[in-house]
Amino acid sequence: MKRSHVDSGVSWETEFGYSRATRVGDRILVSGTTATGPEGPVAIGDPEDQTRFALEKVRTAIEALGGRLEEVVRTRIHVKPGTDWESVARVHGEFFSGVRPACTLTYADLIGEEYLVEIEVEAIVGSAVAEDA
Repeated sequence: MKRSHVDSGVSWETEFGYSRATRVGDRILVSGTTATGPEGPVAIGDPEDQTRFALEKVRTAIEALGGRLEEVVRTRIHVKPGTDWESVARVHGEFFSGVRPACTLTYADLIGEEYLVEIEVEAIVGSAVAEDA
């Protein structure tokens, strides 16, 4: 079975030996994604904007591997303790209200003081709900 991957340009990916996302067959698995841009953490102190930034990185990775957000079947959201998890969940809803993937939201001790949220995603290419369903 063919295996492909995509990176987002964060130095950790090559340094620590992982990909932003990997596709094997019809499955796309996206690594834990934070609000990290080329210059480092973004939207410091803002859980909503960090969530939006991370989910846009997720979208870019999935699309680079031939998938779509509509094909996401599972999300895992890790929120730093004390963070407004409801605002994070609302942003998740902006991206996935029509998809409604299985979702887990937990408090986690994230690496890096600036990070309030980290998101993992799984998609199955070809699993999008028909628009007329």
